[in-house]
Amino acid sequence: MSTSSSLPRTRVGVWLIGARGSVATTVVAGCAAVTAGLHRPTGMVTETPPFTDCDIPPLSSLVFGGHDTVDCPLPKRAEALAAAGVLPYGLPSAITAELAAADREIRPGAPTAGDATRTPEELIAAFAADIQDFVRRCDLTRAVVVNVASTEPVPTGTALPPSSLYAAAALRAGCPYVNFTPSTGLHHPALTHAAATSGLPYAGRDGKTGQTLLRSVLGPMFTQRALEVRAWSGTNLLGGGDGASLADPSAAAAKNAGKERVLTDTLGTTPEGVVHIDDVPSLGDWKTAWDHIAFDGFLGTRMTLQTTWQGCDSALAAPLILDLARLTARAHEAGLFGPLSELGFYFKDPLGDGPPGLGEQYAQLLAFAGRLRGRMRGGGEAGTAATAEGVGRGSDTQMDPQAEERRPSGPLGGHPSAGEGECR
Repeated sequence: MSTSSSLPRTRVGVWLIGARGSVATTVVAGCAAVTAGLHRPTGMVTETPPFTDCDIPPLSSLVFGGHDTVDCPLPKRAEALAAAGVLPYGLPSAITAELAAADREIRPGAPTAGDATRTPEELIAAFAADIQDFVRRCDLTRAVVVNVASTEPVPTGTALPPSSLYAAAALRAGCPYVNFTPSTGLHHPALTHAAATSGLPYAGRDGKTGQTLLRSVLGPMFTQRALEVRAWSGTNLLGGGDGASLADPSAAAAKNAGKERVLTDTLGTTPEGVVHIDDVPSLGDWKTAWDHIAFDGFLGTRMTLQTTWQGCDSALAAPLILDLARLTARAHEAGLFGPLSELGFYFKDPLGDGPPGLGEQYAQLLAFAGRLRGRMRGGGEAGTAATAEGVGRGSDTQMDPQAEERRPSGPLGGHPSAGEGECR
């Protein structure tokens, strides 16, 4: 089923931070496979009936690029993922042209060991120039920057961590920003003013794909049934790049903060128990998440619930990232700006004010779909009933009638310079 409009559309960029990782490769491969009719859009919420006629960009209009610090070409990375069972057998050879095209649009990321001489301002300017060059050469209407890089440790001091440098560059380039990781991104205090005055929509953080997805469903269940949760403990076994990065206790703490916050928000209290994250390299892109929940029933009768979630991180994350890129691009086109709290359905730690339970978040997302349906291209009001009824409660997103004309200078001042080259 296609949710896109039959009217002509120009192309929309998706600029991925961590563009040669497993998640990003699955995003590019998945978009190509669904566009070509090779596979169904399983897991893509935007391809379900409630999003029909929301005028979100069709998958065929998306153009991919990004930053990464590694140089493994996307076709080779896709072959490795197919060998591991993450991508369907034979898919990389069927979409070699699409993978190669995206790979040509990937630029070197930073900071690396050799970047000690470049200041944060120089890095931000360079990243922003890469993004604007991508938009210009590929003749894109707009581009959305999405962070899918490995989790970084919680920053100390005032220096901007890499995720925040990329986020600042997105604002500098005039692009909406989505943080699908628990890394700092726009949460850094130095970027608060820049984000608030950018005139851009942004969303995040930390995609809700497995264990926390279950928690956001089960937490409200216990609360609504008046069952007292005494303890909630969990274990995550995973490999791949994320497993290696989360072996760092500081990075694991950043990841667990969102998992714990969901329980606190849905239960109204913080139960005993912690989540242990173990790096098991042999698991590769697969993970097992186990939860043990101890709760009291009527007359204090003690009971337990155990859950086991076994899944593939990249296959779980990729459809959500495509959803988020399309919805955020459409919000930008409609003249919305500020935190997109209506997209909390997708995140462990959503921006803005919104409900913590998955059911309520889904209702808010549907209201957002109605809001987009009621907006004409370019930010005008369509005057439909969906506009009045589709605005979700607690929304922080605002309407900006001049969003198309304004291009913010971004954080730390300055403007990026246009690059050279030709989009293929």
